[in-house]
Amino acid sequence: MPADPAALAGLAALIFIAAVLYSSVGHGGASGYLAAMALFGVAAPVTKPAALVMNIAVAAIGVVRFGRRGLVPWALLVPLCIGSIPAAALGGFIALPIRWHRILLGLVLLFAAVRLWMHDEAAVPPRPPPAAGARVLLGAFLGLIAGLTGVGGGIFLSPLLILTGWEETRRTAGASAAFILANSIAGLGGHLTAGRGIPPEVALLTPVAVAGGLIGAGLGATRLPTLVLRRVLAVVLVVAGVKLLTVL
Repeated sequence: MPADPAALAGLAALIFIAAVLYSSVGHGGASGYLAAMALFGVAAPVTKPAALVMNIAVAAIGVVRFGRRGLVPWALLVPLCIGSIPAAALGGFIALPIRWHRILLGLVLLFAAVRLWMHDEAAVPPRPPPAAGARVLLGAFLGLIAGLTGVGGGIFLSPLLILTGWEETRRTAGASAAFILANSIAGLGGHLTAGRGIPPEVALLTPVAVAGGLIGAGLGATRLPTLVLRRVLAVVLVVAGVKLLTVL
């Protein structure tokens, strides 16, 4: 954690901005928090659990805000979460060098960002999601990636739901918030099970993330047009993709 008050204020400002931006599309903001902490030289053992705790807090806000408006597609999510929760816990338990993994995921996110920016939702007819068994397997894959990288998995789920036509944009945001909350709790549980604790720095940063999450989730659930939401999501994916490619 930066000792200089000005640097600490700068980190808090980036955390707040990331929380507003990410929560508006139903995300917890972990990839943004990880990038901000890396920029300010926060020690690696601190960044992953800190990002997970902030993710849990902000995603919980998103679940409440989007859920109150009926924008969380629980029937779609349950099989995904059945697969993802144990896989995310396993990923949180494992501490492996994942340079090749980050490169691949970074490129995938940048590709998805371009597709989302250009995407015309009206041109993609709604499609039914695959069978529950296939969604369990898909959830396990996404959950493992989430646990390994310290993010909630929504950064991968959102473009998948929109580009396949399985959900419309605002309900995708609600789905992502719930998916991220489940996987972040599981990932943090795996981290703690491995004997690694929660750093005290979390107490300083989490209230800032919560303030940003309250603002962003409110905007995403009620005010922002779906085109704006998709393009905000595209920007989020670019930030996450660049972060994965540069913080190796």
